[in-house]
Amino acid sequence: MVTQLTGYRRPDGRAGIRNHVVVLPVDDLSNAAAEGVARLVPGVIALPHAYGRLQFGEDLELTFRTLIGTGANPNVAAAVVIGIEPNWTNRVADGIAATGKPVARLSIEGHGDLETITEGARHAARLLQDAAEITREPIERSEVMISIKCGESDTTSGLGSCPTTAQVVDRHVAVGGTVLFGETTELTGGEHLIAARCPDEEVRKKFQAFFDNYLETVEAAGANLLGSQPTQGNIAGGLSTIEEKAMGNIAKTGTVPVVDALAPAEAPTRPGLNFMDTSSAAAECITLMAAAGAVLDGGGLDGPRNARYKMAIAPATRTVSTAMRSTPSTRSQCLRSRPSSKSARMMGNITAVSHQGRGFSPLDHLRRVCPIRPLSPGRLTSARRLAHEPAFSRPWSRRMPRSHRSRSPERRRS
Repeated sequence: MVTQLTGYRRPDGRAGIRNHVVVLPVDDLSNAAAEGVARLVPGVIALPHAYGRLQFGEDLELTFRTLIGTGANPNVAAAVVIGIEPNWTNRVADGIAATGKPVARLSIEGHGDLETITEGARHAARLLQDAAEITREPIERSEVMISIKCGESDTTSGLGSCPTTAQVVDRHVAVGGTVLFGETTELTGGEHLIAARCPDEEVRKKFQAFFDNYLETVEAAGANLLGSQPTQGNIAGGLSTIEEKAMGNIAKTGTVPVVDALAPAEAPTRPGLNFMDTSSAAAECITLMAAAGAVLDGGGLDGPRNARYKMAIAPATRTVSTAMRSTPSTRSQCLRSRPSSKSARMMGNITAVSHQGRGFSPLDHLRRVCPIRPLSPGRLTSARRLAHEPAFSRPWSRRMPRSHRSRSPERRRS
């Protein structure tokens, strides 16, 4: 039973469950300087990415929204923002500073990489020392914003782990918490079920517009999504159509109303279950949700091919249902593969739970991620323990064509 969680109280009143200092490049040309700072100051996290130049319109706004939201996330104590020129650097830094947390800003033009790295390292070291003095304090469970994301679903996920995650969603919302879900692609064939749970016509129209835009993009491209949705891993696990996969995705959202429909990286303003228009690709999806304020990602089942990801600033946990007896291949993979934050120790006493209520509750697992002991940093996810590459290094890239980053057809493996 969850009794009291602890977290880091931020100047804007929100609570984080981690205490990171990040080095955030505004554009891809600043990646090397950001990584140089992180190499000189162990303990800070560089967040390189492939964007920030020659963009315009909503594409550019999404980049700014994601960068600012990432730095503003309650799991971040402070940020060093590095850009090529000062205008966009200041826009990102000012957006983060609006939350009240300390932000240092540096521009490379006129100074060069070496001087920027040297000065950035000085700022990062100071911010890291200051962050080390921030201690955990008691927080309410409702203050922990959660995102949920499936991974390599198989025939058992919609019957076991997704209904288990649904219980977490319903219970978290019942105490006033906020949960984000998305994966627009993976609602195909069941989108009417989500629309029916919207509380009013305004929210229903927003949700339907996001979904219809996705379909229009696919149809305009004349794309055949088979092999991308469902993925090859899904098919090997027994799922044959996107509609079957969608039923599992929808099952994990519980029974509560869908209180709002959000653009990618848009921060929710209403407590409860919020839909976000995202790609189904793991790195993009959880990066956008973290930029909206999610401090913990969870939900779904690792299928036989065991999807792997982690988010640089937000720990990720996963649930495998023991009662539904997932396939031998799934159990074996979860135990012997590189334990990622998705598959990490799922069959042990951490997150293994039955959706009938027997076993170890995922809500109780929050106590290990957000420990009761004020001086504890919180249990490391296995992805962090094994130093997997942070997902933020490719938040929009590789799986999302440059012209359709905010809502691309799933042309590659999700």
